[in-house]
Amino acid sequence: MEEAIYRIVSELETHHSLADPNSQTPISEPTLFDLQTLLDNTLNYNDTIDIERFYDELSTKNLSPSSLVRPITSAMDSGPTHLSLLASKVYLSLLLSPNAPVFTLFTPMAFLSLLRSIRRYIKNPNFGPAPHTRAENRTRKKKGAVRAGPSRIRARNVEEDDNESQDRQFDVRGLFSVLERLELVLGLIHLDRFPDSLKSLVQTMAEIPVMALELCGNSARYSKLCDLVSRILNELLRSEHGDQAITAAEVLKSLSPTILLLKSQARTFALGFVVNKMISAAKDSDAIKKAIVNLPKYLVQKAPERSEPRALAVESIMEIVRAMEFQDQIAFADYVVKMSQGKAYLRLLAVDLVLMLMMSLRDPLGVNSESEVENSWGLRCLEALMQRCSDVTAGIRARALTNLGQLIGFLSADDRSRVVLKEVMGFGNAGHTRLEGGMNDLLRKRCMDEKAAVRKGVLLLISKLTALLGGAFDGVVIKMMGMACSDPLVSIRKAAISALSEAFRTFSDDNVTMEWLHSVPRLITDNESSIQEECENLFLELVLDRVSRAGSTNLPHNKSVPYDSNVKTGSFGSELELLCPEGVLGLLKEICNAEVTPWVKKICTSLGKKKRLKPKIVIALQNIIRTSESLWLNHSMPMEKWMAPPGAWLLLSEVSAFLSKAVDWEFLHHHWQLLDKYGVKGEVKSPLEQDVDEDLVGIESNSFAWAGDRVFLLQTISNVSVELPSEPAADVAHNLLKRIEEFNMHSTEVNAHVKALRTLCKRKALNPKEADALVMKWAQQLLSKAFQILEQYMSKDSEVNKDSSFLTPPQSGSKKGKRAAAAMSRLLSQAITAVHTVGSLVIVCPSADLKPIIPVLHTIITSGSSDPKLNKLPGPAISVKQSAPSLYIQAWLTMGKICLADGKLAKRYIPLFVQELEKSNCASLRNNIVVMMADFCVRYTALVDCYISKITKCLCDPCEIVRRQTFILLSRLLQRDYVKWRGVLFLRFLLSLVDESEKIRQLADFLFGNILKAKAPLLAYNSFVEAIFVLNDCTFYSGHGNSHSSQTESRLFSIRGNDGKSRSKRMHIYVSLLKQMAPEHLLATFAKVCAEILASASDGMLNTEDATGQSVLQDAFQILACKEIRIPSNYGSSDLGDVDEEGGDGGTAAAAAARGRVITQAVKKGLIQNTIPIFIELKRLLESKNSPLTGSLMECLRIVLKDYKNEIDEILVADKQLQKELIYDMQKYEMMKVKSTVAEAVATVQRSGSYRSPAIPMVSKEASTKNKIPEKLRSNSKVASAMADAAAAVTARSVLREVNQGGSTPPLSAMSVPKLRSSMGGMVSQGDRPSAVLESLKRRQSFNSDDEN
Repeated sequence: MEEAIYRIVSELETHHSLADPNSQTPISEPTLFDLQTLLDNTLNYNDTIDIERFYDELSTKNLSPSSLVRPITSAMDSGPTHLSLLASKVYLSLLLSPNAPVFTLFTPMAFLSLLRSIRRYIKNPNFGPAPHTRAENRTRKKKGAVRAGPSRIRARNVEEDDNESQDRQFDVRGLFSVLERLELVLGLIHLDRFPDSLKSLVQTMAEIPVMALELCGNSARYSKLCDLVSRILNELLRSEHGDQAITAAEVLKSLSPTILLLKSQARTFALGFVVNKMISAAKDSDAIKKAIVNLPKYLVQKAPERSEPRALAVESIMEIVRAMEFQDQIAFADYVVKMSQGKAYLRLLAVDLVLMLMMSLRDPLGVNSESEVENSWGLRCLEALMQRCSDVTAGIRARALTNLGQLIGFLSADDRSRVVLKEVMGFGNAGHTRLEGGMNDLLRKRCMDEKAAVRKGVLLLISKLTALLGGAFDGVVIKMMGMACSDPLVSIRKAAISALSEAFRTFSDDNVTMEWLHSVPRLITDNESSIQEECENLFLELVLDRVSRAGSTNLPHNKSVPYDSNVKTGSFGSELELLCPEGVLGLLKEICNAEVTPWVKKICTSLGKKKRLKPKIVIALQNIIRTSESLWLNHSMPMEKWMAPPGAWLLLSEVSAFLSKAVDWEFLHHHWQLLDKYGVKGEVKSPLEQDVDEDLVGIESNSFAWAGDRVFLLQTISNVSVELPSEPAADVAHNLLKRIEEFNMHSTEVNAHVKALRTLCKRKALNPKEADALVMKWAQQLLSKAFQILEQYMSKDSEVNKDSSFLTPPQSGSKKGKRAAAAMSRLLSQAITAVHTVGSLVIVCPSADLKPIIPVLHTIITSGSSDPKLNKLPGPAISVKQSAPSLYIQAWLTMGKICLADGKLAKRYIPLFVQELEKSNCASLRNNIVVMMADFCVRYTALVDCYISKITKCLCDPCEIVRRQTFILLSRLLQRDYVKWRGVLFLRFLLSLVDESEKIRQLADFLFGNILKAKAPLLAYNSFVEAIFVLNDCTFYSGHGNSHSSQTESRLFSIRGNDGKSRSKRMHIYVSLLKQMAPEHLLATFAKVCAEILASASDGMLNTEDATGQSVLQDAFQILACKEIRIPSNYGSSDLGDVDEEGGDGGTAAAAAARGRVITQAVKKGLIQNTIPIFIELKRLLESKNSPLTGSLMECLRIVLKDYKNEIDEILVADKQLQKELIYDMQKYEMMKVKSTVAEAVATVQRSGSYRSPAIPMVSKEASTKNKIPEKLRSNSKVASAMADAAAAVTARSVLREVNQGGSTPPLSAMSVPKLRSSMGGMVSQGDRPSAVLESLKRRQSFNSDDEN
């Protein structure tokens, strides 16, 4: 050791001999090792002999202990990191050595160098190997004379890497030693006199856990490192190191970035230190407590704005708040409430914090406390959250609605909290709400919000409110949920399904049931497979399982139901509802709705194929029908008036196809006999025999309901025919054939009987050949009898017409005439049913011989034709179309079915169908022909393609049903590519967007907004300019002018006129098309409108004096000025309004921003190079003709250039006069807008104060009005100027009003005016005023202001 001391002293003497105070020569590495050895022996073995000898040796050389500081400091500041760390350890050991002159050795600069060396080591761990390793390497190089091969070199490198990793692990332990000694040094040296050193130490300790994440190989080493840092920071919080408030604030400030990190061990350490160490210390120190209380507020200000980091920041803040005292928690909650009124990012953070506060802290609504609920901190938070549901920023609205839904779901678990929630939201007994407009009004508005995230959030809120309210929703809200099930976005459709289903699951209200059945089952055809599966699951749960529960074996169908003779007949329905709870009867009834039935059938088929239907549903439906019959008989009511609950037979017919073994044949046989016995009593007339209504509104009757039940019963029998015994099956088939041959059934029954008969034959035949033969046999038999009926009717009709033509007037009043008329009526009914039966037979047996029938049908459908060639054919002199319109319509239907089976016949008759479609004045016939033409288009696409333009004329049919049917059928054909979007087809579809019928408008919006946007995204862009000309009926455009459409057709599909209604309709169509375009297509459309319309007008090609030309130009100006075509100058930039709640990618956002900048530059370039010259030339032309369109042009140009105010000089360099006019117009428009804004704000404030006491002085009233105007408005210079003008005008009017009313002016002494000095230097007193001046003022005349009558 003596040699080591000698070497150390010698080097120090060398450093001292340099006598250069600025010398930065570091101490050598061997000397550092010698010093460390010396100090380790002293500290480890408590042996002071060597260290005392070292100090004595220094004194003999006239060296002070402080001579060690400078070279060690230089070694800490320079050199490799492992050497720097060694110097730090030596320095700290020197301070800890016995009898060391601590205050001589410790300097702030050396301490800062120590901290820098620690940071350098952690940031740059690529240090060199230890000295002994280098010496071994040198020895190896000397001995190894032979050149090593590649494999040997690789092996050596691997060995060196292992050694290096071992050295690194050793140096990590060396870092632990440095930190341990630093902690001991802090016990000797108090940093209250060195605030900079204290601050640097705190910052370094806070950074170490973050920097050392990758350095430490395993969690054990990292945990030890964090423990050392925690002990050092805890040591610094002692009062000996300075003011605890300042130190605690610095510690928390330094740890805040780590607390706000993403999930990591460093974040866990920082939170643990604050929650465990500092909050424990705060119990004994008010200064530390104050810093802890302010920490959440500080973290709020530093919280990031992106979704995932913000969520973690909220989690960190809440972990700290949960550890605070309750009063401090309430104070922070009040701070969050104030935050909710601040800037956008603070409001968004407040919305998240409110949710976490109320879910984490105890008793948020104060239901368990003695104080009133009105004073609860949670109530204030809840009100703030409800207010944010109407925030101006979409992202905040969406987040607030989502969080409010989660909060309601959390608080609804407690009954007392439920009562408070209802009262706060306006659903309580008092009906008082703290939300303006009420919760229902809020839900209505948010359901119609333009932002998808908001609509999704409100649907989640509604689903949570369902359990709380139990059916207190507004009907409009239920309707909005149903509409949301058709939203373009999959996520919103799913949320809407969930919300509406939750409402349906919770309470069985008729409105909810109806809306659910009309909205959810139709999604079985959704493009998203997950929605289809959810639709099936919900139908199984909410419909089939509910029916199964209601139709359980507890129903009293097998035993006599107690009946009180005093009970009225009207109680039957209520009793049945009591026996079938959960609104099952209403549910089954709504299933029969024509808009619901198709989807129910699809769902049942899908569930049946997946074998998810259970026999209990069949048993339940049978029980419900039996119970209804039994209850009816117990009321002693006539059996012919009984009907099964509507929908029961329908549902049974659908599920029995997959559960045939569960159906009871005795049950079916009993009800078949029952329906057959009472259902056909009397003559059932076909609806087609009734007078045909133009609106196709059918009249439901009891007989029609029986017919419907028989149809579903027949379908059920067909489904279970495989399970029937042979004899009952033969009897049923015989009865069916017998019934069909009578030709006296309703048309719906005919189809069911024919299909059931075919099914029985096919399933009971021994083989398919025998089945076909059986079907052909009875089909020919029926066709023969139908032909006889038709022949008989036609001959009788000819005789009647021939006889009556010679009688004037016709003999119809006699008994013989009445009997003949009745017989003719029965024969007509049979003929109609026979024609319909022929059509049904063609469908089930296309190969049947129809040669005898076709001429008769031809005679009927051509009897009303004006064609002279057709009139020469033998037939009735009077048209069947006039004498028997029902037979005429039915003949067309049957001929259409025959044409579907015979292609050669179709080729001959399709032109006749088109001709009848154009000239027929019967809405029902036009509707049927449209359906037939759609079927022809699928079967004979090439034959029908040339008639598509004639079919599209039905889109403007006077009857709404025909228009809607045409729209739906053509849309399906277009989606399946049987019809192409070419020619005038797309342009004619546009009128459906502004149809008189709301249903057609909704269908058109869905077609253009969803289907076409995905299937043909460029269609709107390619046809936009042509649509402008077509809708205005302007023949200038080449594509429209060369069209083969006649002038009548072009006018039919145009919206001519320059009136407000026509312009608004056309503008609605343009906006709908623009909404489907991408930004780049909007830019191109803008250029096309300018080039093809404005340029044509400026060149004189488009006549601006013609009415249609002016309309086209006016529409062009409105399109270019509308907000839908304009791309905002900040397109693609980050906006809080479009917050991605599911997290976003920074790279995607950057790409979108770059794309937005490119598009913005393209817009500006296009304006300068192409658009503005056209506007300038067109303005000169319109001014030369004194055109009224000049004002529209200037207004359009003002709106187009308002985003480029600073570049107007550059853009309009070619026309200085236009530049000045535009600048003037913009300034004038802005001032008018500002004045209207101020006037509205002032009027609002005055209205709010109109019920207060009027005895407020005018000056104070004006001041209070000014103070009540929002700060945002008052901060605007233009608004402030307008406010000053308005205030001056109000003051002037009030003064003039007082003068006119004879009010005397108050004396100057009562006024607050500055006192003036006289020319003599004294103050002017009241007695010094000239009397002549005062008299002249008193004699002033009254006059009226401009604003008074």
